[in-house]
Amino acid sequence: MGARASRLAYKPVGLLLGVAAGAISSLVFKQVWKHLSDEGDAPDATDEERGWAEILAAAALQGAIFAVVKAAIDRGGASGVRRLTGRWPA
Repeated sequence: MGARASRLAYKPVGLLLGVAAGAISSLVFKQVWKHLSDEGDAPDATDEERGWAEILAAAALQGAIFAVVKAAIDRGGASGVRRLTGRWPA
């Protein structure tokens, strides 16, 4: 399989991994937020009862968790493709 074909073959896999990363990171964030705060649900940006600091902290935490989970899943997917095809998907 050539480099171009390998990239094209990886596109749908990458999309599915991205969706999985979003779902997993959402679950992880909800659990982490439950442990860090007194309230069960994370604040929404338009939640009138919550202050700026809490909303921005929740957004920063959620972004960090998403980035770490996505990177781990993407890296694992690329490593799996290399094991199967002998080529790193670019």
